[in-house]
Amino acid sequence: MGKKSSKGRVKIQLECTTCRESEVPGVSRYPTTKNKKKTPGRIEFSKYCRFERKHTLHREVK
Repeated sequence: MGKKSSKGRVKIQLECTTCRESEVPGVSRYPTTKNKKKTPGRIEFSKYCRFERKHTLHREVK
């Protein structure tokens, strides 16, 4: 069994919005992939930020 083809999927980073705005040392980031055809815009998810110690909004960065 070979690896499935990942055509159309791109690797992206999700970055915590509250860490970026505040003066907290460190920024929470999650690596993930997305289908460029189905979601052409930037995606947002609520994920756990270990620096803030709570769930915060994470947005896609380039």
